[in-house]
Amino acid sequence: MTIRMTTTTTTPMNRLYIFLLLASISASEKVRYDGYKLYKVHVDNRDNLNALTNMQEDENYNFWDLPRMNDSSLIVVAPKRIDEFEKIVNSNRMSAALMMDDLQRYIDEENPNVDGRATFDWTAYHRLNVIYQWMESLAQEHSKIVKIVNGGVSTLGTPIKGLKLCFNPNQNTSIFLESGIHAREWISVATTTYVANELLFNEDPAVRTLAESYIWYIFPIFNPDGYEYSHTMNRLWRKNLKRYTPRCKGVDLNRNWESHWAEVGTSSNPCAETYPGPEAFSEIESKSMSRFLKSIPEKLTAYLAFHSYSQLLLIPFGHSNERIDNYDDLMEIGKFSVKALSKRYGTDYTVGNIVDVIYAAAGGSMDWVRVAIGPPITYTYELRDKGRYGFLLPANQIIPTGEETMDSLIGMFQKALDLGYGSQP
Repeated sequence: MTIRMTTTTTTPMNRLYIFLLLASISASEKVRYDGYKLYKVHVDNRDNLNALTNMQEDENYNFWDLPRMNDSSLIVVAPKRIDEFEKIVNSNRMSAALMMDDLQRYIDEENPNVDGRATFDWTAYHRLNVIYQWMESLAQEHSKIVKIVNGGVSTLGTPIKGLKLCFNPNQNTSIFLESGIHAREWISVATTTYVANELLFNEDPAVRTLAESYIWYIFPIFNPDGYEYSHTMNRLWRKNLKRYTPRCKGVDLNRNWESHWAEVGTSSNPCAETYPGPEAFSEIESKSMSRFLKSIPEKLTAYLAFHSYSQLLLIPFGHSNERIDNYDDLMEIGKFSVKALSKRYGTDYTVGNIVDVIYAAAGGSMDWVRVAIGPPITYTYELRDKGRYGFLLPANQIIPTGEETMDSLIGMFQKALDLGYGSQP
């Protein structure tokens, strides 16, 4: 592990667009979760499933996992619905466990080290402007290797910035990493920035081989408006900030891509967290990023999306469990990768098709990239944990998550090379 702490400075352009972003969201009242409780409910039968499904349209219930048979779902319950919820659980004889008795307390304790920091490191979750400043400083200090690339803009006009790492100008194969498409999944953003730092500064031979075998495109925050909103206004915000109705705003950007759009795993309700938008690529974030992806000049070997939580390594597709043409290879590579991941801390991941392992979800970025561009190595990581903290993973787990994820990437591309995918320095 090589963590390079960087002192960040704010450029005039950074100050301008962050000011405009904050001004656009400051009219809202910050959401607090005092008295909200988090429950884990196991679905044992069809009656259980129907009871939970009927609750999903009520905004006083926030489902962190969609309910499915013989599986558990995490549900945030507003104070006004706690008595009702417990009656539903008892009348349907559901197995339920209280995971957090006051959600706001866990939010307050999640990120204790962030205030007043002059350096960028991985002991805290950072705001958008701090991350962008860190990226800019890398490009300034290591200009022969690092460049800032602009993938597009957000609904509020915020640039979607990425890093391009090129150690070998003769290299013609690339890897693309994306995270932060769902605003509240802070560990995904922290992990991809950690990976970028390791690729740049870790002198371990295995890391150097991986870093120098490819050109890397790393976009830590696909959804900059939503990410900043999750820091300033609503910690559990998921979508972007596009408004389609007077009452509700936001589109799930990972349901908005033109890949079996809105066929399954979405809601036509604009207030729902899985609202896919009025049409495929209705959102400037997904549309502009799709154009950027098509513009990448090198052959794209791998596309890796980072999310949280559940400890999964997912294979396309999200609309069905049909087997893609190199499914067996992806299973072999994936199993080798998660075995490498588990060695450091014993963290257990499951590998498989999205529909088989978690739930159906059409219109995702990975599925579109796989079909439209065709990289043979395509996975989605669902990072730590398995539900103890869910989206509120404490900041003291950032470095362990980054370390084991880096281990998995080394294993992934070693095995991929063995099977005839990828390249060497």
